[in-house]
Amino acid sequence: MIYSMTGYASSQRELSHGVLAVELRAVNHRFLDLTLRLPEDFRALEGAIREKLTGRLNRGKLECRVSFNAREGAATQLRLNNALVAELLRLADQVKEHQLQAGDLRMGEILRWPGVIESDALPTDILQSTALEILDAALDEFLASRAREGAKLGEILLARADEMEHILLEIKPRLPQIIDEYETKLKQRFIDAIGTADDDRIRQELVLFAQKIDVQEEVDRLHTHIAELRRIVKTGGNAGKRLDFLMQELNREANTFGSKSVSVDTTKVAMALKVLIEQMREQIQNIE
Repeated sequence: MIYSMTGYASSQRELSHGVLAVELRAVNHRFLDLTLRLPEDFRALEGAIREKLTGRLNRGKLECRVSFNAREGAATQLRLNNALVAELLRLADQVKEHQLQAGDLRMGEILRWPGVIESDALPTDILQSTALEILDAALDEFLASRAREGAKLGEILLARADEMEHILLEIKPRLPQIIDEYETKLKQRFIDAIGTADDDRIRQELVLFAQKIDVQEEVDRLHTHIAELRRIVKTGGNAGKRLDFLMQELNREANTFGSKSVSVDTTKVAMALKVLIEQMREQIQNIE
């Protein structure tokens, strides 16, 4: 399947002191452009988050937001680790026995000592690992939403391809007649201008001109490009850049078809083809 570059997904989990959530949103972009919005407690996860995102996404301007909303009234309870404080004071007394000039431990120094203040909040490492689990769930939903949108885009492209093929199949049987009619008009102009169209040089010029206005090659190439479009859409994968290049080729053939036009009918066909190609190009800008 093909994937859209636009998408949105969010996932969250209820924890003891609040709600931890991950939100993903993306729009189209030529390359993969990541923006991470992380609270301070989750800054250490930036590398791991980028690795997960780049491992599953290829193109798009993506914003990943991690948030933790504390539950109202769920104040964190702080406790003093009395055993650790007693051990610190004992060690301080031992130091003073050997170093008489050593001062007493200050209260601020004791409180800043790792582990002296205990909290019933979830440890940072658990919060971070939980955030990565939530990110995986959000990514699954994000890719699913992209796939659903991509399937719709694929249907649009195939429908436009069918329209192009129908237009070409309608005009193709009439091309020899259009060339003959225009050749007849040219002969009449020669007759009106110089009184004859039987001169060998004039006949050669008519043949060469008929070859120049023959659009059979362009029609054949358009059919080939349309078949390739269908193949890419049905094969799926990272199809955006391939489809964008194919639109350039289709547009080139439609332009050449139009430049060779010698009738209102073929001019209308060229314009209709270009409109359909432009409609497809707009949709392809959103395909990964």
